Amino acid sequence: MRMTALIATVLALLSAPLAALAQETDELDRKPSHCLAVAQKTPGVEYLQKASFRDPMEPHTVRLHYIAHASFLIQTHGGTSAVTDYTGFIGNVDFIPDVVTMNHAHDTHWTPYPDPGIAHVLPGWGEEHGAGIEHHVDLGDVVVRNVSTDIRSPYGAGTEPKGNSIFVFEAAGLCIGHLGHLHHVPTEQQFAALGRVDVVMAPVDGGYTLSLPEMISVIKRLKSSIVIPMHWFGEPTLDRFLAGMDGVFPVVDTGLSTLKVSLDTLPAQPTIMVLRPTYLREPG
Repeated sequence: MRMTALIATVLALLSAPLAALAQETDELDRKPSHCLAVAQKTPGVEYLQKASFRDPMEPHTVRLHYIAHASFLIQTHGGTSAVTDYTGFIGNVDFIPDVVTMNHAHDTHWTPYPDPGIAHVLPGWGEEHGAGIEHHVDLGDVVVRNVSTDIRSPYGAGTEPKGNSIFVFEAAGLCIGHLGHLHHVPTEQQFAALGRVDVVMAPVDGGYTLSLPEMISVIKRLKSSIVIPMHWFGEPTLDRFLAGMDGVFPVVDTGLSTLKVSLDTLPAQPTIMVLRPTYLREPG
């Protein structure tokens, strides 16, 4: 028995550095994050475009389409596509994205039955309560990673640590952040983990997620070149947020559901870009 225990102890001591080495090797193999580098500001030019999600993309450009509620379609020139806060329905179209991200604060932000054809389904929570999860998916022209945050448990029954994720999409030199169902102002460590965020999709409902003053403080802290309001319930909700941002950032109501953006076309100053949610539909 003593010999067996001794052998088990030796194996445990040997396996620990090997596991650490494997983790370190995995991190070294990762593509360096341009979002965690120093931000570079580029004066903006024309950045509004009408487009179908079937249209080809210009090089170094990302297309964002506001689908509904907190769901956005993100597409790259290389043909990679991602849908945020995927609920299982994006429109009556024959289209399967490469990546979907989900948060489970409410069923309007996830589905237990994602299409089996989706290659990468990324939940924003871990398998065990409060355990969180870490994603770093490199698809060549897109890197998808997350920063875990806490959420209020349903019906006010406490807090679920690391139950939400802010997802960051690194593509075409841009850093695109989706705040998910954010329930608290991120900590200094979480802001640092996000890095630069050129474009942010921010929930502006003013209660189900953060209060408006808190959300405005987060937006001012991020200083994203483009802020896209989401998770708003009708024009009155949206108008309250826009009124709160009056004199803070300029507002552009595009009247469109789609925005094409590149590093060269970012606005010269942080700007609120209002998109109108529209489910995907075939052109024509």
